[in-house]
Amino acid sequence: MSLIDSLARLEAVTADRAQPRATTRHRHISDRPLVLVPLTTAGEAGAPLGALVGTERTSPRLLVVPQPRDRDLRFAFLAQLAEIVLPYIESYADDVEAAERSETDPETGKRVKVEVELCADAPQLIVPSRAGIEYVRLLGRSMRFRRTAEQDPDTPYPAPPRVPLLGRWLTHFGERARVPGSSLLVAMTELLSRHWATGQSSLEDQHLGALLAWIEAPEGASGSAAALRAELARDKDGQLLCPPAGPATDPAFDNDLLAPAIERYDRARTALAAAEDGIEADERLAALTAAEREIHALVESRTRPTWDAVWRGLDALCTLPVAAHDADRWTRDRWSFTGHRDRVTAGEPPQPRVDDAITAANKLATREREQARLDAQEALDDPLVMAGRRLAGEAFAGEVTEVVMAYSEARTPRPRPLVSVRTEDRPHLGERTKVYRSLQGKPQTAEFVAYESVGGEETVVLRLTDKMGRGKEPEPGSVPEKGERICWTLFEHEQRGGPKLPDPEATPWTHGGPPSDAAESPDPVTAEDAL
Repeated sequence: MSLIDSLARLEAVTADRAQPRATTRHRHISDRPLVLVPLTTAGEAGAPLGALVGTERTSPRLLVVPQPRDRDLRFAFLAQLAEIVLPYIESYADDVEAAERSETDPETGKRVKVEVELCADAPQLIVPSRAGIEYVRLLGRSMRFRRTAEQDPDTPYPAPPRVPLLGRWLTHFGERARVPGSSLLVAMTELLSRHWATGQSSLEDQHLGALLAWIEAPEGASGSAAALRAELARDKDGQLLCPPAGPATDPAFDNDLLAPAIERYDRARTALAAAEDGIEADERLAALTAAEREIHALVESRTRPTWDAVWRGLDALCTLPVAAHDADRWTRDRWSFTGHRDRVTAGEPPQPRVDDAITAANKLATREREQARLDAQEALDDPLVMAGRRLAGEAFAGEVTEVVMAYSEARTPRPRPLVSVRTEDRPHLGERTKVYRSLQGKPQTAEFVAYESVGGEETVVLRLTDKMGRGKEPEPGSVPEKGERICWTLFEHEQRGGPKLPDPEATPWTHGGPPSDAAESPDPVTAEDAL
């Protein structure tokens, strides 16, 4: 946690209401997001209990599994979920635009620009908390390898036709959620805690109701008291007034309401199977329907408050102006969505259970690069975030007090002006440390020369090294003017790509590459090998 974040939390404790951690919105919010509020059965992580899902705030679709241990009912739930989620995802697949991408020419080995299709927009899934993202990944893993009756007529428990495809998409969304700055699959608690600081711990911020209580607290009201009520307040029957943000359920709800309701449902289903005539079957079918409706009502009572809280969180986020680099990050999400669409269309197999060495290394490098890029972009877009970098000595802002024109000592002299900056910050500058400033959206580089004391004030002397044109004289606007206030950073604004990794076929055996044909066969088993 940075110093500015600690300060924001202390101010939240003092003011007893949430304090802003950012002045702009650093995550993309779609015009038509798909909100998913899942519930799972206690003690069985892979057994869904129900979900509220939809794109309309006032008309969500309720899906329920009356008996989570029943495989057929679980498959019916997943089939219904696929009927809702897949059309939403596919609605973004056909609207495309022309874009350029750099690829390697197989004949020359050089990088060339090729024109390809890029989806004009991409779907966005929003779940209440980080646990919801992990649950989406779990659902994807449990579905993408399922076989349908059309794929394999001999499979013992065939899945509904569209379930494996949904599993592949949920797996892709779950993997993309691990990339810093991605917005294809996001948790509302993480969106809110990125932009507001509360007076509680990060773990407590995972309770969506408590987090919103801090943010929505009006002037003069106590955010901590409202958060405590959201966490602990119960009705006369001992049930939480603000249920957890899923997919877990409250033990009191499981023991006192859900378990008896499922038991009544099981008894009604058993009685219906044992009915001997039509009249008796009709009566027992009515009892089964009533038991199923009771479970539906219970699941809705646990998911609807969280559903409403997610939309209130979206309302709060939409009050913030959009960050300048948000479109750039969303474009990379669109590329990711388009790439997976193309793989599905081409009939490629589902994602493997375990990545090979090259794929795993590429994923790790991508996440590290995107994290560094996200940190830089957030600081450049938001003065409050930049203040944290300045406090950490990773940036400094100041007024230009003097500009002295100088030139390099090369055969063709180039302009290397010396810029003196008066600042109250304390950056971690060493000999020839590179610093950067944003010039027309591009980073301009300078080198630290020395500290100078002028009139009792300490100034930083920098030497500009690029972005001044090709002529002997710098281009207009490329050199700061006296009196101009500029923010310089010690971190790079654009991240460089790492070294190219070999193809999986060329991976050495020490890193999980393909086994050699000349591999030795195991020694034969002898009598000495048996005890």
